[in-house]
Amino acid sequence: MAVLTAAALGVVGFLGYQAAATAPDHPTQARPGSHSAESKKKDKGDAGAKKKSTALPARSGTGVRVVYALGEKRVWLVGADGKAGRTFEVGPSPASPAPGTYSVTSRNKGGVGSDGVQVEHVVVFHSEGGVVFGFSAAVDGSMPDPNARKRTGAVRESRADGTAMWEFAQLDTKVVVVP
Repeated sequence: MAVLTAAALGVVGFLGYQAAATAPDHPTQARPGSHSAESKKKDKGDAGAKKKSTALPARSGTGVRVVYALGEKRVWLVGADGKAGRTFEVGPSPASPAPGTYSVTSRNKGGVGSDGVQVEHVVVFHSEGGVVFGFSAAVDGSMPDPNARKRTGAVRESRADGTAMWEFAQLDTKVVVVP
């Protein structure tokens, strides 16, 4: 009887862990690569789910550049041929830069972000009103809380995307922010 009780508790614990990790009301706690029911609908192309476009936005500049679309929460790394070599979703913080053209002003291999999280591959492109805007990857894989009270300008990427940004966006690389 004790063996059956232990087995039942193990199954219940495992199912509880799975439910907590993918609960839609805890998006910041979801593990990288885990999918909520809503994102699975989008992946399958359900009629009710709107699929995000990965096409480079119109009027996003020319030449080598990073394009950051605020509304789409997406970045494109655009080469000299005008084509995006890579695009990926990002997690913005509560503050966003105004649409416009900026350039990479500094880079830092690692440190602590303005939200207190250990980050790597920091690429800064703008500063305004005490808020520093830049791309980075959290070492623990977390994304910033868009509803946080502290105004930070972190634009978080996955670690793989952060590495790609680090390799692409050198000092003075153009960064175009679109709505």
